[in-house]
Amino acid sequence: MADEVILLDFWPSPFGVRARIALREKGVEFEYREENLRNKSPLLLQMNPVHKKIPVLIHNGKPVCESMNVVQYIDEAWSDKNPFLPSDPYQRAQARFWVHFIDTKLYEPADKIWSTKGEEQETAKKEYIKALKVLESELGDKPYFGGDNFGFVDIAMTGYYSWFEASEKCGNFSIEPECPTLMASAKRCLQRESVVNSLHDPEEIVAFAFKIRKIYCV
Repeated sequence: MADEVILLDFWPSPFGVRARIALREKGVEFEYREENLRNKSPLLLQMNPVHKKIPVLIHNGKPVCESMNVVQYIDEAWSDKNPFLPSDPYQRAQARFWVHFIDTKLYEPADKIWSTKGEEQETAKKEYIKALKVLESELGDKPYFGGDNFGFVDIAMTGYYSWFEASEKCGNFSIEPECPTLMASAKRCLQRESVVNSLHDPEEIVAFAFKIRKIYCV
């Protein structure tokens, strides 16, 4: 009997896209269900009663929540193809460390870049670039954070890469001059088939970001 795989998601989400990419990297067929986050479906509320957030992966009726938890579940449930995490325990721990860094150090300043203005936005841009430079140092001269392989940390970062253009336009700054090596890896990730098939046009994300910005920055 074939697996039933459903993904509850929201198209511009940098977190939802992680799950989409992971499923496509593994070649898993899934049903995509778009959520209206202002009017959440009964299924989303049932499957994620604690946080009531996307993405939620439903595998044969069982829900898995939180984006990188979903990615790790996908890696383990479909372990026969394209492993996201290295086999070495230390390297696995390091990958999880950097994903935690990404979601604790990038999310807040990224959010403030398109939801604030003036001094608060300027501070957010500095914090964002500072965190990106730390990540660039960890990347080094490797094509991906996973070395030669697109892996766990790359999937986490690709969610943010998909918003780079929107962040730059909302904040009137440029990431590439500050982090050229990281940007080269970002472009490499964004060209992957699994990523191309999971993202909307960047201009659509930019338009969405400015729409949200108008709500926050009256």
